[in-house]
Amino acid sequence: MIRGSCSCKKVEFELSNKPMIMGTCHCSRCRKAGSSILVIVKSDDLKITKGKETISTYRPESGFKYLRNFCSNCGTSLGEILSKDSSFPISANCFDDDPIVRNEFHEFVSAKPDWYDICDTAKQFLEHPAK
Repeated sequence: MIRGSCSCKKVEFELSNKPMIMGTCHCSRCRKAGSSILVIVKSDDLKITKGKETISTYRPESGFKYLRNFCSNCGTSLGEILSKDSSFPISANCFDDDPIVRNEFHEFVSAKPDWYDICDTAKQFLEHPAK
């Protein structure tokens, strides 16, 4: 069991299995949301154990796919924790326990700020790997 929560602990969740993969997104939207390091989880593995009613959703303007979930009390970015998809990203910064996976890729490296240096050997993609 891998546990996670927001800063104020009003939202808590558990994963029954380790995430599928961890990656870092360097696009400006992820950086501004405070959720650049993401893990992809299977919906069947995630259980919100506390505070589902405290989770709010930011709906981006047309053309952007991802909804952003966050704790409406403390503002902690939760990724897409309310997604109905079979798998989806959540923010790695929410984990209270070691998520067991390590960073495997960097995407949107073309948007990475000059002041940030990538200091690992994970694969790098100028844009989204699926493009």
